[in-house]
Amino acid sequence: MQETLLRAWQHPAAFDPERGPARAWLCTVARNLVIDARRARRARPTEADGEALDRVVEQRPGEDEIEEALQSWAVAEAIRTLSPDHRAVLLETYYRGRTMVEAAEVLGIPVGTVKSRTYYALKALRLVLQERGIEP
Repeated sequence: MQETLLRAWQHPAAFDPERGPARAWLCTVARNLVIDARRARRARPTEADGEALDRVVEQRPGEDEIEEALQSWAVAEAIRTLSPDHRAVLLETYYRGRTMVEAAEVLGIPVGTVKSRTYYALKALRLVLQERGIEP
């Protein structure tokens, strides 16, 4: 409640009496604060407990690096079997870290097409990896 009133006090120009009563506006401000707080909590990574950290320490150095290299090689081989359109979408969205909108701009295709190609590319990639005995 305090944060709601503080926001209202700091931004009085945001209230427009023609759009409705002040009470409705304050409820909207409060609702947005709750949504923002929830999103902020979900965005933080979960904290690891002591057991998880102990397992990481117990792992022998080198084994994970070799396993990761082999897995990376297998995934790269599997990606080569995909169609050029599917490879391009995965490259932009996963490896270059672009959003769907950014990938659509780079590839020159609609956002919906990027979404559907990403879905079907991941589905095909999962199938190829399963055929090779690798569980994604």
